[in-house]
Amino acid sequence: MLTLTPMDRRLFLRFPPLAAVATLLGGAGFDMDERAKKGFKVEAGKDRWNEELLIMGGSFRRMVSAKDTEGDLCIYHTTRQEKGGPALHLHHHQDEWFYPMSGEFIMQVGVDRFELKGGDSAFAPRGVPHAFAKVSEGEAQMLVLFQPAGSMEEFFAEVGKFGPNIPKDQEALWKDLWAAHGMQLVGPPLQF
Repeated sequence: MLTLTPMDRRLFLRFPPLAAVATLLGGAGFDMDERAKKGFKVEAGKDRWNEELLIMGGSFRRMVSAKDTEGDLCIYHTTRQEKGGPALHLHHHQDEWFYPMSGEFIMQVGVDRFELKGGDSAFAPRGVPHAFAKVSEGEAQMLVLFQPAGSMEEFFAEVGKFGPNIPKDQEALWKDLWAAHGMQLVGPPLQF
């Protein structure tokens, strides 16, 4: 079994793509003998469990589920039509990594604000307020990774009950829902 030292953990978090691969391959102290050893394929435009969600201005499809990794990580592909995004929030227990594939986004992580386009990426450490917004016309696509997965899949399923659009009053409407899934709303959506 692989055991990470405090220094290894810091390096692990500095390089999120490598962290994702290491997690999938049994890093972070996970014994590969306990995890399923069979790979899988998710076809283009499909969800891992055929349960695409229409939420927050776009569609969300799981590429890797918490069920696949015993909760170590989950990865979503989102295709967004509507401009905007979630309110400023933080995750108490998850790091989050964003990888736009097309379109343009703005991202705030702490006090830093970034402009992101296809091929860029941004990392939001746990406990740090962050938000993103799609700002370009037309369709935009992005991969979003949560590590560990926590209850993000359950959160998205609950949010899906509110419909596909970004609610104008999401801070008031979803405050308790976010808190129930280990997150905290700390401000409004990004202005652009």
